[in-house]
Amino acid sequence: MNISIGKLKGLQQLADSKGIMTMCAIDHRGALRRTLNKRNPDAVSYQDMVDFKLDLCQAVAPVASAILLDPEYGAGQAISAGLLPGSKGLLVSLEKTGYTGDSMARITELLPGWSVKKVKKMGASAVKLLIYLRPDLKDIASKQLDLVARLADQCLAEDIAFLVEPVSYPIEGGGASSKKFAEIKPGLVIETARRITALPIDVLKAEFPADIKFEQDEGKLLGLCRELNQASRLPWVLLSAGVDFESFRKQVKIACKAGASGFLAGRALWQEGAKIRSRDERMKFFQNTAVPRLKELAEIADIYGKPWYSRLGAENGKFAPLAEGWYRDY
Repeated sequence: MNISIGKLKGLQQLADSKGIMTMCAIDHRGALRRTLNKRNPDAVSYQDMVDFKLDLCQAVAPVASAILLDPEYGAGQAISAGLLPGSKGLLVSLEKTGYTGDSMARITELLPGWSVKKVKKMGASAVKLLIYLRPDLKDIASKQLDLVARLADQCLAEDIAFLVEPVSYPIEGGGASSKKFAEIKPGLVIETARRITALPIDVLKAEFPADIKFEQDEGKLLGLCRELNQASRLPWVLLSAGVDFESFRKQVKIACKAGASGFLAGRALWQEGAKIRSRDERMKFFQNTAVPRLKELAEIADIYGKPWYSRLGAENGKFAPLAEGWYRDY
């Protein structure tokens, strides 16, 4: 599979030496505000958000292969503070937190004043987009996929890697944690992977294709992840979706056995830390709990995961040699 030089360099920066992506997500905004102050999220200040992200970045960046940050509170701030080592990959999100429209017909909005061009300009390795998607809602899904396609074209023009995070949601009664939604989730996640990776993106950040509260048979879970792997035309990594660490560790092992190229872990690593009021104590939690969790997940992914480049047909990460004078038409 052909891949441009800019995208190739970005993907190399996101992975460890084995071609496995062991990434940490710190681009949460609305959900983080609600965790930092459940009673009054609006009381959480700009500096409160920045301090949380910079402390977490300082702790986990040395052991992650890459860090996902938002432009509002984290990405530029971490670079400016010297807390993102130059050897580490940087993903930057494009979307505005939350969604517009009805909760049963969610539309992703881009962050005003931000763009693919600016992500490239700041020196990031990749662009990330979270998009709510129900492939069975044809009109809404079409609008959402059109947005992905438009941004994919912009990433091609800027020659920057593009990672897309589709998230399913319930329109049935009972909510996201209900048995009713759990029954249809595997089909939604697998079909979404098929649709999203048909577009010119680079990495799929996929949900685990089951709710392990209702399905705990590892053979069945492995089978579903293999279906997801078959549906994805591109390298894929697993998102943590706010589950607890023990659950995510189990999911990572199963997903990597099925063909995932690693993970992009968020709250499974650090969510308890957001409830700690003392900044010093919170930092100790990041160092003594979040970092060992990340190391443990990385070890699992390195043992069982599939290098991202092998998914693109490259042996040992080596792609086809460039023709003489390639730079003239670049």
